[in-house]
Amino acid sequence: MSDDAAPDSGSFVRESGRLSLLTLVSRVLGLVREMTRAAFMGTGALADAFTVSFLIPNFLRRLFAEGSIAVAFIPTFKGYLLEGNREDSEEFLCSMHTVLSLLVGLTVLLGIALTPLIVLLFRSDPAETTILTRMMFPYLALVSFAAFLQGILNSVHVFVPAGVAPILFNLGFIAVPYALAPFLPNPARALAVGVLAGGLAQALCQLPAVLRRGYRFRFIPPARAFRNPGMRRVLALIAPTILGMAAYQVNELVCTAVASGAGVGVATSLTFSLRLQELVLGIFAVSIGTVMLPDLSERAKLGEWEAFSDRLEGALKAIVLVTIPVAVFSMIEGRDIIVLLFKAREFGEESVNLTVRAFFFHMTGLVFIAANRILAPAFYAQEDTKSPVRAGLASFAVNIVLAVVLAGPMGGGGIALALSLGSALNTVILVRLLIRRRIPGMSRAAASVARYALRILAFSAPAGAAAYLCRRVLEGPLADARGRFLAAGLPLAVCTLAFAAVGVGLLAATRDEAAAGLVRALRRSRGR
Repeated sequence: MSDDAAPDSGSFVRESGRLSLLTLVSRVLGLVREMTRAAFMGTGALADAFTVSFLIPNFLRRLFAEGSIAVAFIPTFKGYLLEGNREDSEEFLCSMHTVLSLLVGLTVLLGIALTPLIVLLFRSDPAETTILTRMMFPYLALVSFAAFLQGILNSVHVFVPAGVAPILFNLGFIAVPYALAPFLPNPARALAVGVLAGGLAQALCQLPAVLRRGYRFRFIPPARAFRNPGMRRVLALIAPTILGMAAYQVNELVCTAVASGAGVGVATSLTFSLRLQELVLGIFAVSIGTVMLPDLSERAKLGEWEAFSDRLEGALKAIVLVTIPVAVFSMIEGRDIIVLLFKAREFGEESVNLTVRAFFFHMTGLVFIAANRILAPAFYAQEDTKSPVRAGLASFAVNIVLAVVLAGPMGGGGIALALSLGSALNTVILVRLLIRRRIPGMSRAAASVARYALRILAFSAPAGAAAYLCRRVLEGPLADARGRFLAAGLPLAVCTLAFAAVGVGLLAATRDEAAAGLVRALRRSRGR
């Protein structure tokens, strides 16, 4: 099977480049998606009902579909492909398709039946939340099938359809509400239909690519499917993974429940703020972590521990170089960012205030959340999945306690701060665990990254001061400006230029090695 062969380095670079571009497009459309949602519902009671309703099937999607496919299905299916037995491969696909359909189908039916009880955990409008949750529960089945197809394609080194899928989801979420909102009782239900349309597109767009490569699957008797050796291996691999992912996902559920009790609009404002945070993380941290894992794995297997520490140090410095300045600038210019992106129609001044408060405290933890996405692969490269789980559980416990304590006096800002503090604890635990392994060069690397973080923070202070002064100068002339593009867009553009000029100037004057390395990497990327 030619498709199963590993690609050469040139085709791998081309495929990775396409996927990176598609991921960037998807992230931008995800932001447009949130802008659409903000315009239709703002941060009122209806928006909170939609936030809770979409969170429930999304929680199950992240817990079972994506995690199971990446950690369990792909390695198992790859083993069948390497063996070259087409019949065994097809039997495994049939088993996986049958078991996945059976378990997800039962979960959807059970979820729809128990929705009135589930929504009692939250303080959103129970009647509307029940309707919306039942409307969107089938999304779990659609996205699970999409993840199954993605797993097949990724196993044979085909990545572009998986990059197109989230783009189509976002387009469905954006377009459908504008078409259906006038004909439905409220905009939230139009958005719910958009979720289903996007999920269907996400699944169907990958099916032709799977069929073109000759892979077929059908339903088989469940007993036979569960007895399949590959299927039993998948189930064995899933169990420990679910524990780690569950901590993060339950964390999100509990924080949403706390937020829904902190006031109308708080839960929704947190999701808008997190979307902006995820935009930065998706472009930088996730990409660096994905590229770094194979290299660290190779260094670990070869016992090249000094090189292992050097690679990790370089990746963490790149993260620090990007996230600290972005966090400082966002904390200064958060209001202009929120107004420019979201303030329209139902998203008024109160919605802006709620989101700005959450965004400020989310940004305080940006560097730690990004660092965690780099540190975890350092453990996976050593075939250690338990240490990140333990660190995550400790972070989860601290986050929940602080969210409950701080939600009262600080509202959504307190919940956002709790996430940042929990993420900081996670970073500290992971670094300490790495140092305790006595990996050659690791203590030196950790100290070097800490010093570099303080240096970048020191550089960000005068850059932030320049942006702040520009903002104060423009406040008077633009006090009566009409339209968000003038009132918020112009100050944001000027402050961005001022911040960048001072920050880049300091990096250039000190000949910062990490910045120079990042520039060289970008030039090589363009050259390809």
